[in-house]
Amino acid sequence: MYAIITAGGNPQPEDPLYSYSKGDSKALIDIAGKPMIQWVLDALNEAHEVEDIIMVGLSSKSGLASKKPIHYISNQGRMLANIVAGVDKALGLSPQTEYVLVVSSDIPALKGNMVDWLVTTCMETRNDLYYGVCPRDVMETRFPGSKRSYTRLKDLEVCGADINITHVRMATEHLDLWEQLIGNRKSSIRQASLVGLSTFWKVITHSATLDELVEHVCNRLGIDGRAIVWEHAEPCMDVDKPHQLDLLRADMEKQRAKAKRASKFAAKKGTAKKPIVQKASPKKVAAKKTAVKAKPIVKSAPKAKKATRKPVARKKSK
Repeated sequence: MYAIITAGGNPQPEDPLYSYSKGDSKALIDIAGKPMIQWVLDALNEAHEVEDIIMVGLSSKSGLASKKPIHYISNQGRMLANIVAGVDKALGLSPQTEYVLVVSSDIPALKGNMVDWLVTTCMETRNDLYYGVCPRDVMETRFPGSKRSYTRLKDLEVCGADINITHVRMATEHLDLWEQLIGNRKSSIRQASLVGLSTFWKVITHSATLDELVEHVCNRLGIDGRAIVWEHAEPCMDVDKPHQLDLLRADMEKQRAKAKRASKFAAKKGTAKKPIVQKASPKKVAAKKTAVKAKPIVKSAPKAKKATRKPVARKKSK
């Protein structure tokens, strides 16, 4: 499956992350010694279910590393336009493409096995759109103090994921509505109001379960969607505010230090298994040679010959 990374955001002076990006792309903000987006690339490279990577918003001059091919597309100005451009590129690379993975550049804690789980889980069915959500308890257990925005439903509270799967036709249908929904993605109340008053009412009164809300929204939009409930918080932990950046910097630094210790331990353990052969010092070698030369040579005595008995001549009887 092709992975489309949306990396077109450049924080403006009024953005709280502007001082961190220094006018450059948000995706290139440093986290634990790497550009934030490099962590995402590393996860996609680890994932077995990902083929080529389509990078929207950055160029090949960004200095990013990837074992898998990266196809660069310039920033189209808006998130939906960037996704559409990414889908068009995927279809250009392979006209038979049906589904694509859409990944945000600001989820550095993402891991390759999580990407593979998402693809495998989604491809069990044939829906138009798969939208991931993370329960509040999962998020706050893994990232306490993240201060994410949650939508309270009848059965649980959730926040949205930043990696999702969509059918390619979703990039050509209902574009005006998608533009508004994506533009209001940080507010479930505003999104609900765009879909319809009944949806808005269900959200503000917390009167629908997750499955009921998904069914209602899909009927309103005329699509076949499915909610994916994450058991991991990493795909849903993005960087929108300075305190979230600080939180992920500290977390990723701990992970990097842990991986470094594990690597050293493995190397040490591997060395310990090899037999240690100590070389004798030059003095010991010389002394050994001298001892060999000084050792007297003892010749063995010749073996005594066995005595042979002469035959006794018998007298002849008369």
